[in-house]
Amino acid sequence: MVLVAVVIGLLGGLCAVGFRQFIQLVNRVAWHQGPYTLEYIQSLPFWWKILTPAAGGLVVGLIIHYFAREAKGHGVPEVMEAVALQGGRIRPRVVLAKLVASGISIGSGGSVGREGPIVQIGSALGSTLGQWLRIDQRKLRTLVGCGAAAGIAGTFNAPVAGALFAVEIILGDFGVSQFSPIVISSVAATVVSQHYLGDFPAFEVPAYALVHAGELFAYAGLGILAALVALAFIRALYGLEDFFDRLPIFPPLRTLVGGLLIGVMGIWLPHVFGVGYEAINEALHDRLVWQFMALLVVAKILAVSITIGSGGSGGIFAPSLFIGAMLGGAVGTVVHTLWPASTAGAGAYALVGMGAVVAAGTHAPITAILIIFELTGEYRIILPLMISCIIATLLATRMQRASIYTLKLLRRGIDIHRGKALNVLQNVPVRAVMRADFATAAPDDGLPVLLSKFIDHPGSTLFVIGEDGLVQGIITADEIRPVMRDPSALEVLVIAEDLCVTDDIPRVRPDDSLADVMKFMESYRGEVPVMEDGRLVGVIWPEDVIERYNTEVLMRDMAGSMASAVRPETGMEVFPGAGGTVVAELPVPAAFTGKSIAQVDVRRSYGVSVLMVRHSDAHGKQSLTTSPPADYTFRNGDVLLVLGPAERVRRLQRGDWTAGGDGAGGS
Repeated sequence: MVLVAVVIGLLGGLCAVGFRQFIQLVNRVAWHQGPYTLEYIQSLPFWWKILTPAAGGLVVGLIIHYFAREAKGHGVPEVMEAVALQGGRIRPRVVLAKLVASGISIGSGGSVGREGPIVQIGSALGSTLGQWLRIDQRKLRTLVGCGAAAGIAGTFNAPVAGALFAVEIILGDFGVSQFSPIVISSVAATVVSQHYLGDFPAFEVPAYALVHAGELFAYAGLGILAALVALAFIRALYGLEDFFDRLPIFPPLRTLVGGLLIGVMGIWLPHVFGVGYEAINEALHDRLVWQFMALLVVAKILAVSITIGSGGSGGIFAPSLFIGAMLGGAVGTVVHTLWPASTAGAGAYALVGMGAVVAAGTHAPITAILIIFELTGEYRIILPLMISCIIATLLATRMQRASIYTLKLLRRGIDIHRGKALNVLQNVPVRAVMRADFATAAPDDGLPVLLSKFIDHPGSTLFVIGEDGLVQGIITADEIRPVMRDPSALEVLVIAEDLCVTDDIPRVRPDDSLADVMKFMESYRGEVPVMEDGRLVGVIWPEDVIERYNTEVLMRDMAGSMASAVRPETGMEVFPGAGGTVVAELPVPAAFTGKSIAQVDVRRSYGVSVLMVRHSDAHGKQSLTTSPPADYTFRNGDVLLVLGPAERVRRLQRGDWTAGGDGAGGS
């Protein structure tokens, strides 16, 4: 892993350098100067400022639409999704597509940053190398983190922040086995970057320090404002993304429209073009008035949201730094005007604001604090920086659980934090663990009848069914317990209708996901009714859900470890696993040839998981596809490594097409 981590770091560093050079090349083609300055852009005719971002947007839209749709947007959520749900697998073509699309978007004036693209590029490199070496999923995820760290470190000359970005945001795992290779990749990428670009901070700032202890209150206030601005940025970003997605036009035309709008804004505010580092430096050196900086906060939020929302490609990290610098500079100017003797200049607040907005938006305060330190080389401002970043993060997470990265995944129905308990059940239907034996009572059943049913039935819930056959409510042990103190006195007074609970009863359908049931279990402890056409057809016991979850986790882990252990030249006999499952290697049934895993619906039809597919080409060379995706198409001569109950595996071997498996679609 150490040697692989070094290779990924070197390649990631080269990609970071190459990406910057490509952006400058686009600058020279689009603006006839690279890198361009604000003074130069202001001197250009208005039509140039409008048409250049529009043309760039059109080209980017075409690349994304026809080549790699993963290249759309800011990139980091796609990497997080690959780590959480795809075992770290990222398509190799993403490297080229993201580099070209984002380079054109940034170079032609799109209001986005470099960090998101280079994270996705580095991660795709790490994933591609790991897949080529047939590394298991756990290590493959680590290599994705190595690529992400290398990208950040090489782009910003920030090795510590690069490593922490990977473990805090991408992987969410600070384990030594994951952290060590990530640090190695980060250092290797930084060495490459420093060799080609030099060893100096991204921002040259004057020396700042805490002037007076009372100034911490001002920095705390800045943290509160940073959280509010970050939340506004997130809402605007995804709001405009929804707006553009609803436009009934060809997707590349949306990026064209987005580019036109950015160009119109750039006529009066060229500061919104590109990554905006020149404007950030002006704020850090206290060269802007507070009213103009406040205007740039709003303008940059709008410009970034239009660029990404319309389908452009680029990161949101640098824009967050821009927004934070302008916010902090505006606040600092006001504070220093009111209390000039006991406060630092506006530049100090701009510096702290950069970190605070990043921390609030990404929910990663450690990364934000350290990357500001490494970007500026200024340590004396660390105390105010910590205060503002932590307050901004606490308030932002209190007001919205998802970060700017994870919200994109939540909008797709993917919860990577809670998802480790839910994702393994996402494709398992309720009917897989539904019990058809349940206890019912009529609304007018008396207490003795109810007690008898509780005694005779092993469950913990009675379902009160009306004459129309619909569920009116439930009775659990919590409702029965109070009347048990004196049942003889109440047996003629209490009936089922008096005890049943009618509110907040979860209801699911047979084809719903067990992940939904897991959500109910946080606040509901009884048996969950399964309804079909308004009638009770079964129940879900909480212990059955837990047992199925444990089985799915076992199957997922075995899928990664078993598939990585098998080599093309080795066979695998059937052998027993835990919980009555077996692992078997068998030739693909003839009826499967030419169909995808989703079309065959292996999990639902047979109740087994395909861990790996082995295939021989016309020359006899064998290849492995580990944890094949649902769109994998079976070919003649494929050999499957499957995991599942023994009877289900035998049914698959026989080619018995009788449905009845208890899984869901997919592999």
